[in-house]
Amino acid sequence: MRGMSDEILTIETPEHVELQFALASVGNRFIACAIDHTLQVLAITLVMILGYNLSAGARQLGSRVANGIEEGNLWILALTLTLGFLIFFGYFTFFETWWSGQTPGKRWLKLRVIQEDGRPIGFFAALLRNLLRMVDMIPPPLYSLGIISIFASARAKRLGDFVANTVVIKERAAEAPTFDEVFTSDVIDTALRRVAPPVDFQADIRIVTAQEIQVVENFLRRRYEIPEQPRSWLAWRIAAPLIDKLQPAFNQQGFNYEGFLEELLARYHVQRR
Repeated sequence: MRGMSDEILTIETPEHVELQFALASVGNRFIACAIDHTLQVLAITLVMILGYNLSAGARQLGSRVANGIEEGNLWILALTLTLGFLIFFGYFTFFETWWSGQTPGKRWLKLRVIQEDGRPIGFFAALLRNLLRMVDMIPPPLYSLGIISIFASARAKRLGDFVANTVVIKERAAEAPTFDEVFTSDVIDTALRRVAPPVDFQADIRIVTAQEIQVVENFLRRRYEIPEQPRSWLAWRIAAPLIDKLQPAFNQQGFNYEGFLEELLARYHVQRR
C-alpha cells in the first residue's frame, strides 16, 4: 500500500512496516542535475585535453604511419572518444550504483534514488532510469519532458523513473546524525538495552559478519539521540540488507526493524559466548 500527501511518500514494506519519505522537489533535482552535468563537462574536457597532449607527444616521437595517419594517434583518438562516451552515458549509472542512489550532485543536495518499494537501487535499475535520460532532456539541455513528467506524476517521477520503478527522495540529514557519526562515535554502550517490541525470528546468524554487527551495535547505541521518524528510517536502512541476507522466518504482525536489530545483536553475543 502506497500513498502520497504533502510531498510525502508512504511505503509499506513486506514486513508491514510503514516508512515515510519526503519526495525531492523539481528545483532540488534540477540543481543536482546541473551540478552533475557540470562535472561531466569538466571530466570530458579534461579527457580531451589529455588526449590532445598525448597525441602531440606521439607525433613528436614519430609514430609509424598507417594510411597517412599516425597509428599511435589513432589509438589515442579511439581511447579519448571511448572515455568521453563512457563519462557522458555512464556517469549517472556508475555513481547511482556505487553510492546507492546518489551522484555527486544528489549527495550535495541530500537526495537519493530508491526503488518504489523502498529498497535501495541496484545496477539494472540505475541503468534503466538513465537510458531514458536523453528522452527526458528533450529539448536539450532543458529536461522539458522530464519536468513535465515530474509535475504530472503523483510521485514526482520522470520517464526514466517510470521504467525503473524508482523515486527520488530527500534525506533527512538535518534531523539525524550522519552515517559516519552514527557508526564511529565513541559513546556509552547502551546497545543491549531493549526498548522496542520484541521480534522473534528463525535464521542462521552465523553468516552475519562482525562488521555488520558493529553497524547494528553503533546504531542501537546512538538511537536515543535521533528523533522518531529518522530513527525508524535508519533502522530500516540497516535492517533491510540483513533481512535479505538472512531470509529470516518471523511473524509479520507487530514486526519492527529496531526490535529485529535488538534481537539479532543479543543472539550474536550469546553465540559468541
